[in-house]
This record gives sequence, structure tokens and C-alpha cells, in this order.
Amino acid sequence: MSTMTPVPTLYDWLGGIDALNRLTTRFYERVAEDALLAPVFAHMGADHPAHVAAFLGEVLGGPATYSEAHGGHPAMVRHHLDRHLTHDMRRRWMALLLDTADQLGMPDDPEFRSALVGYLEWGTRLAVINSQPGVVVDESATMPRWGWGEVKGPWTGS
Repeated sequence: MSTMTPVPTLYDWLGGIDALNRLTTRFYERVAEDALLAPVFAHMGADHPAHVAAFLGEVLGGPATYSEAHGGHPAMVRHHLDRHLTHDMRRRWMALLLDTADQLGMPDDPEFRSALVGYLEWGTRLAVINSQPGVVVDESATMPRWGWGEVKGPWTGS
């Protein structure tokens, strides 16, 4: 009999979909007030925060809700095509999201925040790349899965 406790996913550690929905809802309220980001998201529907919460949840080890309902990673890439995002926008998006997480009292232990920031750095840089002219969506791309210091996906060989 093993006495070891299983390691929770990042998704479970942060409180699951309810916590992510609170985060993305408050975050996009703040985005609407931000001079740099508001124009980027001005035409997003009221369901956008829930879609982002589902995407983040799946990436962080939760259920495959985004893939099942919205088309997985290729669909997320398509949402960024030709949006001409900049690194200033990327940095603002990250800073505002992390500040919102702090405001909502999400876990702030170094291990969790390191993993979260690692994903956000990777994901937002990919969003900038995918928002430039000429990008072609890889329809076979799998959803990234982020964990406590490791990533699993086609680009890692796992």
C-alpha cells in the first residue's frame, strides 16, 4: 500500500473551473478598461471569458472541455490569426492577468506561480507569433498540457 499522496494538477491546485471563471471574468472586465488591450478585445462576445477559462483549464490539467466544445488548439490559433498582436500587448495581458490572480487570492506559492508564468510566457509569445500575417494553422496540433515544471506536446517528443 502506497502512502504517497498523488500530485495535484495545476488545475486542481488553483481551484478548478470555478476559480478560472472568476479569474477570466474579472480579468476581461479589467481588459475593457485598459487603453492598450480594450481595442483588441472590443468585439469579443460575452462568452469569451468562459472560453478562455475552459482553454486554460484544459492546458493546466483539467478536463478537455475546450477541445470538445471549441476545437482544441487549432481553434485557439485561428482566433489569433491576423490580429497583429505586439509584445507590448502580450506583456500587458500577462501583467494584468497575474495582477487579477493576486487580487482574487489565487495560489501564490512559488511552485505554482512559476508553472503558471511559464505557461503564460510560452502561450502569449505563441499568440503573438500566430497573430502575424501568413500564419497557417496546423490542424493536427494537440493541446499543450502544462504541469509542475514540464510540458507535454508534439514539440517535446512526449
